[in-house]
Amino acid sequence: MPRVIHVFRQPDRFVAGTVGQPGERSFYLQATESARRVSVLLEKQQVSVLSERIGTLLEEVSRRFGADVPVSVPEDEVDTSPLEVPVEEEFRVGTMGLGWDAESKNVVVELLAVTEEEIDESVVLDDTDEGPDALRVFLSPAGARAFATRAERVVGAGRRLCPLCTQPLDASGHVCPRQNGYRRVASPE
Repeated sequence: MPRVIHVFRQPDRFVAGTVGQPGERSFYLQATESARRVSVLLEKQQVSVLSERIGTLLEEVSRRFGADVPVSVPEDEVDTSPLEVPVEEEFRVGTMGLGWDAESKNVVVELLAVTEEEIDESVVLDDTDEGPDALRVFLSPAGARAFATRAERVVGAGRRLCPLCTQPLDASGHVCPRQNGYRRVASPE
């Protein structure tokens, strides 16, 4: 069966978000354009890495191509609305690709579905019939910076960290290795 590539050239919205309570959250990226919406499931670490790499790519694009890249975005340009519901997972993300389209002056984010076969990197950002399903989103530099800002906030909005061992604290605390196995209880804020 040929692969499905969902392309959003001028998305109305591209955001990271979660479903569930801290400690049990599922992370999604959601692209919306007109009446079309695609949501993909991924790991918290993937969201974090994507956000970080977008920042690095924007710096490189500014340096190498002299593109007008904002260092930050105004607070009112960062989308703070929740994911649109219902959140229906199109696929789970395995491989991520990131690039710069010099013609349109856009950042290109491509997310490929998890597959059991080894992925040839030539499949990323390519329209071949063979390969895993994909979501490809084109973002202006300001849109990419706004996405990265929100993604960092979504990742950081999880459970508080233990001040001793920096591991996440559950509502009931956790067994802290720095306290020789004694249970550290989360203090109310």
